[in-house]
Amino acid sequence: MYLDSAYIAKYYVNEPDSAAIRKLVIAGPVLYSSLWALAEVQCVFHRKMREGGTATQSARDLARIFLGHVEDGFWTLVPVRESLLKRAGAVLLSSPPNIFLRAGDAVHLTTAKELCEREIWTNDRHMLAAAPQFGLIGPKRVIRP
Repeated sequence: MYLDSAYIAKYYVNEPDSAAIRKLVIAGPVLYSSLWALAEVQCVFHRKMREGGTATQSARDLARIFLGHVEDGFWTLVPVRESLLKRAGAVLLSSPPNIFLRAGDAVHLTTAKELCEREIWTNDRHMLAAAPQFGLIGPKRVIRP
């Protein structure tokens, strides 16, 4: 099961859809994401702190727990290689002009495709719209607040 960084972060922070994501993650098989998520998830913790939704120490605690989970193999983070970045760029350049993706989103989609995943778990509407360009589908059900 491939999750983007937003879904991983929701496992740790308390948001309206976090309980559903925790249930999904706990019931899931091997949990994959890109190594890109290592930085992105911690950026979410920092954003929560910056916006006042999480105390500084709580954000640091969340990061420590997340990094511990990565070390313990709870999350399987796939390295970002040059060849993956080239493939991501090639798919983007062959996509219709109405497809909007940030670099990190393209990395996630390409990584999921390389892992032979059929779907990517995200609630990012841009990623879901671009998923077919990468040979992927969104989840059968998108978890929303």
